[in-house]
Amino acid sequence: MEFRKLGRTDVSVSAICLGTMTYGQQTDEADAFSQMDYALEKGVNFFDTAEMYAIPPRAETYGSTEKIIGAWMKARGSRDKIVLATKVAGRSGMNWLRENGAMARLGRKNIFYAVENSLKRLQTDFIDLYQLHWPDRPLELFDSLSNAYRDCGAPDGVTFEETLGALGELVQQGKIRAFGVSNETPWGVSKFLRGAEAGAGPRLVSIQNAYHLINRQFELGLAEFSAREDVGLLAYSPLAQGYLTGKYLHGAQPADARSTVFKRGQRYQKPGVDDAIEDYINLAREFSLHPVHLALGFVTSRSFVTSNIIGARNLDQLKIILDAPFKLPAELERRIDAIHQIRGNPAP
Repeated sequence: MEFRKLGRTDVSVSAICLGTMTYGQQTDEADAFSQMDYALEKGVNFFDTAEMYAIPPRAETYGSTEKIIGAWMKARGSRDKIVLATKVAGRSGMNWLRENGAMARLGRKNIFYAVENSLKRLQTDFIDLYQLHWPDRPLELFDSLSNAYRDCGAPDGVTFEETLGALGELVQQGKIRAFGVSNETPWGVSKFLRGAEAGAGPRLVSIQNAYHLINRQFELGLAEFSAREDVGLLAYSPLAQGYLTGKYLHGAQPADARSTVFKRGQRYQKPGVDDAIEDYINLAREFSLHPVHLALGFVTSRSFVTSNIIGARNLDQLKIILDAPFKLPAELERRIDAIHQIRGNPAP
């Protein structure tokens, strides 16, 4: 297992991070325990979760993933063996996230409420990496047809200074050690960095955004921040929610698969997606690689990636995933770029 520094901290995290969003919904506690045991055995020391998991978010499963991880850490005595990351929900109308149905925001009161509840569920005194799950300001995210900027009205979100101030208090109290962002834009990253330079709060250490063979938009604006400001990418959905395996090609809906069960694959059901996936699968075959290993090897080997967040519905899937390479041959990289030149980013 390779290890990489988390931002400008002295914390080293594994190049593979265990994503856990299925725990408590598609993955029961017994299988989740088996996955965490196996990942730790294979050298994975970085686990990622969020207050609103399991996914898809529902009032009935809110916080269930953190509870399972907390139970595992207590049962195994493993808290000191892992770097633990979780997230606070951004601006949201999900009325089960906060007391009395209040809107989730990234102001001080909301962040303190969320931290305290995450700490209880996780059965720990501190969180290594606390992430803002998505921005407070209004933005089109996740399944926009073009992912292009659209005027969402005045940026009436909580100020960056208030958010940074709250995070700074939590660092001083020892409840969090570092903070990162997720589903963020170059403008947002810039604002957080400038706020830290002005003394408003702690410095950003990571960006958790979607990044994979059919969505390389991170390279266009955010990768330079990673390289020049030491704010590495924690890449989520490296398999495009399983679409890069080919199992959903041409409208296929395999039993028990995530998109089949939850009907939330719209981000990967856009024009041009199937053509791109077929090209990458054919390339993997040509190089005698499992399509999963091609997709994961590509993400993990990027210079701006701190850790590649993988997730599995069950232990058998996890075993296949953890066999993926950390580097790819130069000729294979060249061929991937040739496909990308033609196919672009069909699933932003």
